[in-house]
Amino acid sequence: MTTTDPSAIARALLQARHARQPAPRTWRLADVPAAYAVQDATAEALGPIAAWKVGAASPEATPGCAPLPASGVRPAGALLQGSEWQLRGIEAELAVRLGRDLTPDDENDRPRLSAAIDAALPALEVVETRLQDWRSSDPLDQLADLQSHGALIVGPPLPWRAEAPVDLRTLRVTLAFDGQPVADARGSHPVGNVLPLLGWLARHARQRGRRLRAGDVVTTGSCTGLLFAWEGAHVQATVEGVGTVDLRF
Repeated sequence: MTTTDPSAIARALLQARHARQPAPRTWRLADVPAAYAVQDATAEALGPIAAWKVGAASPEATPGCAPLPASGVRPAGALLQGSEWQLRGIEAELAVRLGRDLTPDDENDRPRLSAAIDAALPALEVVETRLQDWRSSDPLDQLADLQSHGALIVGPPLPWRAEAPVDLRTLRVTLAFDGQPVADARGSHPVGNVLPLLGWLARHARQRGRRLRAGDVVTTGSCTGLLFAWEGAHVQATVEGVGTVDLRF
């Protein structure tokens, strides 16, 4: 029996998360708002939100996002072990941390958005899934599944400054597995500027009845593309001018 109820879909994804087994697709998502409704129900069950992920395919494309539970946000050096780490997808990213709550007045004002940031952080987004046949799964299902979020590993914060790297088209990011370089990218981020993504996310979150608050971390999309680490790998990324972050499987 196929369900379209966001709460029922969230329950199926949560059961898969806890069982560490992919969920058979017994649902149908009609549209993007339905996928976000599943996100909201999932986030309510997983506990407080400590971060968000946001990204877009191009400067003209509508971004996508997901709230990230505090339980999945970990410091550099984290050890990820257990059967839930199946894909071990890795994206190296620039994240920012808010120094104050965002207001509607901030959403379309780049100087105000920049002033609301208190730190930049190197980040590793770990991609995992609760979906069967993830590689061929519906993008709406991936969006509902917190955009395939597994964990967010953040490095030491660098105090934000006026000349901070808001334009990701000039940023160099490197990634290595067990010391072997697997990516060395400059200017490969599909959007470029951090601040429009942050403004869109603030508007979007408010429309969902949420706020971006002081202390929230926002990771802004992959600078290296998606690569897959092997079992036992030591993963290390360096965001030029910001810092280094690592994890071990």
